[in-house]
Amino acid sequence: MTNSDQNLATVVNTTQGSYRVIVGRDVVDDLGIELQKTGLEGRVFLVADEVMFPTPIRRAQEALERGGYETHVLALEIGESNKNLETVQVVYEWLADLRAERRDIVVGMGGGVTGDLVGFAAATWLRGVAVVHVPTSLAAMVDSSIGGKTGVNIPKGKNLLGAFWQPKLVLQDVGHLKTLPAREMAAGWAEAVKHGLILDAQLLDTFERLASQMIALEGEEPVAAIRRSVAIKGDIVSADEFETGDDRILLNYGHTVGHAIEAASGYGTYLHGEAVAIGMMAAAGIAERLGMIDSELVERQRNVLKSYNLPTTAKGLTVDALIEATKSDKKSRGGTIRWVLLEGPGKATTRRDVPEDIVREAIASVLD
Repeated sequence: MTNSDQNLATVVNTTQGSYRVIVGRDVVDDLGIELQKTGLEGRVFLVADEVMFPTPIRRAQEALERGGYETHVLALEIGESNKNLETVQVVYEWLADLRAERRDIVVGMGGGVTGDLVGFAAATWLRGVAVVHVPTSLAAMVDSSIGGKTGVNIPKGKNLLGAFWQPKLVLQDVGHLKTLPAREMAAGWAEAVKHGLILDAQLLDTFERLASQMIALEGEEPVAAIRRSVAIKGDIVSADEFETGDDRILLNYGHTVGHAIEAASGYGTYLHGEAVAIGMMAAAGIAERLGMIDSELVERQRNVLKSYNLPTTAKGLTVDALIEATKSDKKSRGGTIRWVLLEGPGKATTRRDVPEDIVREAIASVLD
């Protein structure tokens, strides 16, 4: 068993209640104990990405049962291509067959797609049942598992169906990251490095100095860095739960051009974190051209991203295609994009007054 206080990364405060985020090694063994602390007492319905079968799923199930929870397990193949209502329907039918009640608990175990889909199923089953996230990818740990955003895709677009449905607990076992392919790990580091760039210069420095140690997940420093990155996300969600203020939008640094790259290249060409890394370089280029930052910070950002094996340029795309794709960006209002831009290391702001010629130049600079 682990020291849960030592592993507590943050407590997220929302209109739907507060919840703890636990980050550490072997903490999955404490899943049942941590769930007891929430006061939830129903049966548990564990929906997991089948890539976690058999050992990680069995370990989570045994931990839940040690905590006194009757646990049922559904392992599914879950990916971006089937993050849709058909897959949610499979979950609904399973819950219906087992007569899941409003007092019961749904646990999602897997990457970001799993969390989005299982969270949506929980938010809509019986008008909402408790959900717990056990993210197993780095991107899901530092980003999507915290904040209550759930959703599925429809043919007209990504995440057009969804709800804000905050979890009752988030438990992140860093040991699960050992199962990830190197490319997926790198994509996850993009989101963590982003947190340092926009809000924590000291964290950015840590990511620069200890890149090889972070990538190898050696020692306590990577766990502490993930914990700090999680705390940053949690603090922002607490301050701006529904992304209506000026806080949560900062987390979208690199995402305007990143999402455009994903859409224009066909989803699947670039992993989300890879596209965001390139998008951060475009955003840095905009900030430099506006006189907000100097070239030294642009190069510093480029070097730290490269040190985590992330791309900083995109191939086979045109400026026009990306400009067109940015126009459907969710941060756009009345056709004007709200750009998230750096003012310095660990300091970001938003601007709506960016001339299109500067945007075009910055995008051109990240295209091969």
